[in-house]
Amino acid sequence: MRRIPTKRKAAIIGGSLGGLFAANLLLRNGWEVDIFERVPEELAGRGAGIVTHPELFYVLQEAGVRVDKTIGVKVESRITLAQDGSVVSERPLPQILTAWSKMYHVLRSALPTQNYHSGTAVTDVIDGPDFAIVTMPDGSTQKFDMVVAADGFRSSIRKKILPEVQLQYAGYVAWRGLVDEMRLSAKTREALFEKFAFCLPPTEQIIGYPVAGLGNSTKAGERRYNFVWYRATSEDLDLPKLLTDATGKHWVSGIPPTLIRREVLDAMEVAAHALLAPQFAEVVTHASQPLFQPIFDLEVPKMAFGRIALLGDAAFVARPHSGMGVTKAAGDAMSLVTELSNQADTIAALSRYSESRTQFGVAIVQHARHLGAYMQAQFKNKTEREMAERYRTPEAVMRETAVPAQF
Repeated sequence: MRRIPTKRKAAIIGGSLGGLFAANLLLRNGWEVDIFERVPEELAGRGAGIVTHPELFYVLQEAGVRVDKTIGVKVESRITLAQDGSVVSERPLPQILTAWSKMYHVLRSALPTQNYHSGTAVTDVIDGPDFAIVTMPDGSTQKFDMVVAADGFRSSIRKKILPEVQLQYAGYVAWRGLVDEMRLSAKTREALFEKFAFCLPPTEQIIGYPVAGLGNSTKAGERRYNFVWYRATSEDLDLPKLLTDATGKHWVSGIPPTLIRREVLDAMEVAAHALLAPQFAEVVTHASQPLFQPIFDLEVPKMAFGRIALLGDAAFVARPHSGMGVTKAAGDAMSLVTELSNQADTIAALSRYSESRTQFGVAIVQHARHLGAYMQAQFKNKTEREMAERYRTPEAVMRETAVPAQF
């Protein structure tokens, strides 16, 4: 990469994985960088499993992270389990699976402490011809050559710039959870660990794979098993009930896991035993703190607005079937820094970044919609459900889910 000499300053709004990728890459390419993260405590306990791709490892190395065998857990194959627990299909597919907490730890450790500002909720960002102005919580302002909005799928910066762009609910939720390896029976560990597993009960889908455990350990016996269970959930009736806590408060933006009502969790466990292979039912019922996420789509027309750039889920929200969320954010950060390194004019560089990554973002969202078409069809008519069913064989699902996208 050819570097343009710079003393330019960047503000990154959001200190999760996308913001950390951007900060580490910019810092190593001569920029002065400040991350502003609104949450005061460490984010490392958040998230669940992550599917890796070759591009992700490349960007990690460019960001100053050493990639070795401790980065994740390697599996050699994929299997689909029938409801009775037998294997109905299998295909070889070596892959490395990791945990959100592991990615956060390695990226956060690579960034100097003074560049990361926790508990700092930026209140406003204004673009300008010579610099962008960022308003801090105390009302003071700071000037930056560039602002990167990496503040997630409910990005406040995106809402300010593109108020007409709204999240579109896909018609289903994803239950997620992690369970310590040794909490599972020996029979279930033998069936699931070392594999990427699927189960496809009528109208639903669950996937699971091993990831790093507590302390980010990848040693056998110290790992965890991650599951993602897709369940059709009507927007007008079922979803509001799920998002309501025991006090009657409705959490529009997503309910904290600890506030999910006991009866909701009990119903989820009953459904697991009724619908899923027994190995997956055991995983679901032993998860320490299950949570659910409504599934959304979101696309933006462009990713740069003068000196302000959108990155990761702040720009495009793709359904998780593609397993590309973190890799997409890493690719955005790499493209951003590449364009800035090849172009002294910041605004021109961001325009080029927007052009290339907007096309990629659109392709990822469309691909993820294709993979999630069966789940979305559950509230449509019989013909549409039957059409979606044709593309839901174990072979097709294992072949297309969470693999590197070819665009």
